[in-house]
Amino acid sequence: MLEIPVLNTERLRLTGLSERHFELYSAMLADPSSTRYVGDGQPLDRMNAWRSLAMLIGHWALRGYGMWAVELQESGEFIGRVGLHNPEGWPDLELGWMLRPEHRHHGYATEAARRVLDYTFSTLGAERAISLIRAENTESERVARRLGGRQSTTIDFLGSATLVYTYHRPDGGN
Repeated sequence: MLEIPVLNTERLRLTGLSERHFELYSAMLADPSSTRYVGDGQPLDRMNAWRSLAMLIGHWALRGYGMWAVELQESGEFIGRVGLHNPEGWPDLELGWMLRPEHRHHGYATEAARRVLDYTFSTLGAERAISLIRAENTESERVARRLGGRQSTTIDFLGSATLVYTYHRPDGGN
């Protein structure tokens, strides 16, 4: 079995995505408000949600890093995903997040992503990471700015205008 590190914050546990998360994961991906800024913007049916979950788990085996399930410390409830993504054809190491609608606006995305950035720089030794954010996704832009990201450019990515927010290692990474 693949060993995915568990990361903790004050309120959250970041743990490996697994089949036990699938029901809530697939419900999140079936919600149009969760998927409107991801991929083609369309919700996913259960089969494609399963494929998404399998791809994210497989990313760990191929790259040695990936997305975590975000769970509440108190209850263990799955509330979303956060982590690193860099599949073939991606412009750079991406920090991304997605939360179930009822768990947005509580600071969870910022809290979880900040912990992942710390892991990215201190454990993986990366010099930088990016977030790819659709131009109209103002909520994710706010998270990126709270994390210290700066918009470095705008690109056409997967057919949409996409803002590239860049994070640099705090000890002087370029």
